Amino acid sequence: MEWNPGFPLSIDAKCHKDLPRDIQFDSEKGIDFVLNYSKAMENLFINRFMHMFQSSWSDFADFEKIFLRISNTISEQVMNHWQEDSMFGYQFLNGCNPVLIQRCMKLPENLPVTTEMVECSLERQLTLEQEVELGNIFIVDFKLLDGIDVNKTDPCTLQFLAAPICLLYKNLANKIVPIAIQLNQVPGDENPIFLPSDAKYDWLLAKIWVRSSDFHIHQTITHLLRTHLVSEVFGIALYRQLPAVHPIFKLLVAHVRFTVAINTKAREQLICKYGLFDKANATGGGGHVQMVQKSMQDLTYSSLCFPEAIKARGMDNTEDIPYYFYRDDGLLVWEAIRAFTAEVVDIYYESDWVVEGDQELQDFVKDVYVYGMRGKKASGFPESIKTKEKLSEYLTVVIFTASAQHAAVNFGQYDWYSWIPNAPPTMRAPPPKVKGVVTIEQIVDMLPDRGRSCWHLGAVWALSQFQDNEASVWVCKWAYHPQQSLAVAVLGWREGLHWPPVALLPRVQARRRECCLGPGHMPTTARTTPPPPRPPAPLHVLIALHPAAGH
Repeated sequence: MEWNPGFPLSIDAKCHKDLPRDIQFDSEKGIDFVLNYSKAMENLFINRFMHMFQSSWSDFADFEKIFLRISNTISEQVMNHWQEDSMFGYQFLNGCNPVLIQRCMKLPENLPVTTEMVECSLERQLTLEQEVELGNIFIVDFKLLDGIDVNKTDPCTLQFLAAPICLLYKNLANKIVPIAIQLNQVPGDENPIFLPSDAKYDWLLAKIWVRSSDFHIHQTITHLLRTHLVSEVFGIALYRQLPAVHPIFKLLVAHVRFTVAINTKAREQLICKYGLFDKANATGGGGHVQMVQKSMQDLTYSSLCFPEAIKARGMDNTEDIPYYFYRDDGLLVWEAIRAFTAEVVDIYYESDWVVEGDQELQDFVKDVYVYGMRGKKASGFPESIKTKEKLSEYLTVVIFTASAQHAAVNFGQYDWYSWIPNAPPTMRAPPPKVKGVVTIEQIVDMLPDRGRSCWHLGAVWALSQFQDNEASVWVCKWAYHPQQSLAVAVLGWREGLHWPPVALLPRVQARRRECCLGPGHMPTTARTTPPPPRPPAPLHVLIALHPAAGH
């Protein structure tokens, strides 16, 4: 079924009860987004604000009325340090959306920034162009948001979007900090470049706009499209083309089983017309659909291969960029999964020609290409697989996307997004066209009102929770398989996913943090089922602390 033009094809079911029984949740009540978001707000003691739309907060401190203070957590660090440039830059490396930042190889023509503008930020006494050549300049471009329709479902509240370009700099302390922000794509007198040397609130507002834009890309593209919808494509092809006795079905089914169900429920309640997504997000009301349609051209097979994706953004050098924990931990997990799938392939496929001759496997791969990726050669998805090595890589993509990548971009949402000014889901005034006029009162009025703030908090709290019955990738029933060689492979899988690895142990212990890419906290599937809220689980984000805390 084509849920919207240009989307990856999804299962032909209008609601959860229409699904085949074997891929439904045991209790539909447990995945009722409306019920669980409402319970989240009740448990966070913020339900008294949930209907107060158009009611602004009085100042930044007023947001603490809906902020659940948890001592020594990332959310508290964010609240205390969100205005600092180092915290702003750090989130592009290890926050909820660590997939956009890339090394700047050439200054974009539509960002007319000069050395004179940013020389107070350049610590090596070099020109901006020289810093680019040395690899010290990074960029995050939100051009995808350019031209996206803004949410107009509430006629009483005007909402606004921007499409910023943010230039960042690796300083002598190896911290990534912002040095220039342009809030829209076309340069001009009414689209100034904001700088750290500008007035305090000019610079702060520019950063808030970037953080809001990052939130929109994260929710709709990084999370929804590139984990949930892609995993559903793999899941549908699996059920359509592979019999339950096929070894590849047995390998993959745990990773895609519930994704189809949760996506169906999301289309029914969350991202549908007048769904929950419309309540608090500036890209609601159809903008999120346009974003997915535009982003499909960038959804390629290589972009789902974790090492290739990191390298394509120029972020693979661990010496140049030493504190990119999403990259470091992700590569370890990717390699553990790849080693395991290679062993499984060796057990069941004696040679490349056996792979090529497995018609059921080939039908599975072709189904993903034809129906999921709509037969687009530019996607780079294979139409067939002819070697054991490529099969192992393909299986690694499926497992990593549904488990590790989803965990990395989902379970930290409350930690990074619970302090509303750090990631506003909507802005209620347009981006500034001039410098030197904005006040703190105007900034607060631009931020989400009380009602939207509460719906936002209910969402990110619920989505960040682990299920009581959640199975992690470390737990594999195949360990009890009667075939000894497979049991040995599974034991190797568990050893490969031993967490934390010895190399990372000092970092983990020093920060007393658990990783969302730690197998014990990495669910097998992108199910994102919001259970009724409970007391906060141990932190599960990528070893993320305030930058001053040790790097």
